[in-house]
Amino acid sequence: MSDAPATTILLIEDEDGLREALAIVLRRAGYGVHESASCADGLRAIDRHNFHLVVTDLSMETGLAGMDVLRHVRRYSPDTEVIVMTAFGTIENAVECMRLGAFHYITKPINSEELEVMVARSIEHRTLVSENRNLAQRVRGAYRFENIIGTAPAMLRLFEQVTRVASLDSTVLIYGETGTGKELITHAIHNRSNRASGPFVAINCGALPETLLESELFGYVRGAFTGANTNKKGLFEEADGGSFFLDEISSAPLSIQVKLLRVIEEKETRRVGDTRSTRVDVRLIAASNRDLQAEVAAGRFREDLFYRLNVLSLRIPPLRERREDIPLLAQHFLQKYAARFERPMRSIDPAAMKILMGHGYPGNVREIENIVERAVALGDGESLRVADLPHEISGQDGASAPPAVSGGTLEDAERGFILEAVKQCQGNLARAAKELGIGRTTLWRRLKRYGVSVPSGQESEEQ
Repeated sequence: MSDAPATTILLIEDEDGLREALAIVLRRAGYGVHESASCADGLRAIDRHNFHLVVTDLSMETGLAGMDVLRHVRRYSPDTEVIVMTAFGTIENAVECMRLGAFHYITKPINSEELEVMVARSIEHRTLVSENRNLAQRVRGAYRFENIIGTAPAMLRLFEQVTRVASLDSTVLIYGETGTGKELITHAIHNRSNRASGPFVAINCGALPETLLESELFGYVRGAFTGANTNKKGLFEEADGGSFFLDEISSAPLSIQVKLLRVIEEKETRRVGDTRSTRVDVRLIAASNRDLQAEVAAGRFREDLFYRLNVLSLRIPPLRERREDIPLLAQHFLQKYAARFERPMRSIDPAAMKILMGHGYPGNVREIENIVERAVALGDGESLRVADLPHEISGQDGASAPPAVSGGTLEDAERGFILEAVKQCQGNLARAAKELGIGRTTLWRRLKRYGVSVPSGQESEEQ
């Protein structure tokens, strides 16, 4: 059985003393270290081994340089993170390294504690990328029951119930809070039934006033009321031979409930203003976000209609009862809206996922979809961060919150925030300072403190 360290690092540095010292620091931290004294040797090692991280000097005395290592890693080992070291830090170099995909850029002399922190964060980031890729694969695997994502035990039980119920032809009553996906479940029942080739018709009983709801459900004949210039089929007739979904059935007025009961009992419908009835063959599926038994007790719902509807009943669990599905749903909606909005966002930062996992979701799946859609639409990075989430769930002001930094000091966070702003502004300090809300001289001083030199002509005075 091998005792080799789980994490392996390639260290490329042509100065022997520094390379050996850094290798000692990293080995003491528990990492496996492969040393290379040149870029050419380092590239050969990359081709032979699968490293978690490459730490490379930017400038070497002979041959290839750190930029060549970066390009090679991005092309042939894209899962490997890269940290670039340099004795001559410049804005141009920092921006170019970050553009090519370096995880971090540090200046010599190397602080061993800083190096350990950056290495730990790079490994954490690599793990995050891998987990998000696995999550995307799980999303594809979980997307097998119609268009419904769910692997939680409560959802798997629901899928089994839907499969059994679909093969029958009895009336179904579905309970579920707003946003849980009642219509998706109804579609699943219809598509798996022997009525799948027939029409699927749906109406929300709470969306229309009583007179209009009656006309939509049952139709009318010419002259039945002012404006009825032609005969019109009702939705029950439109659904003949198929399934009819009555959403929010608890919102139907009592006068409509009487007529619904008649359709269920006699399997016929009568248009408004007509004296004749029409036979219909319809499977009725009703849904409610309220407890219908409580509505019956309160006198708002007919007891006889309730018992006619409650032949087969299903309950869709709210999102708070299946929290293990939140990462799958979040990743699914991230992929959906990143493609729709043509955004580069591909993953979810752990801090942002922690907030998503902890939210209560009174609006259920619809709410998490809206949250992720907004974050993707307004975000500009490759990862959905805490700053991209709405203030009401993140507790941060999204306009000013810095990128999430896992661990480290406040100065580490400031450094990462400032370098990210400079990167986003392509090295233009005036623009970066404006984005950060500080003067250019203040930004220049911060960069000098971090060991990053500023090109001549950019050391402007405070505005």
